[in-house]
Amino acid sequence: MEQKIKQDENIHIGHNIREIRKARGIGKTELVRMLDLADVPMTRETLVKIEREIQHIQASQLRAIRDALQTTYDELLK
Repeated sequence: MEQKIKQDENIHIGHNIREIRKARGIGKTELVRMLDLADVPMTRETLVKIEREIQHIQASQLRAIRDALQTTYDELLK
């Protein structure tokens, strides 16, 4: 069973993902395709829920998003 990372009032992972994704000019559908190519299946709807911080993110999803967005955990977890 994979560990889920819960967002809280101090760390807004979903918001950070959205801001970094938008700054890189990557759309939601494009990011989902990039994750699929990395063998981390995720639907667009799941990404929307994660970015809106209404769904927890799995550790493997966070790692794959970090790699796809070419960013760091520090940026994602600030």
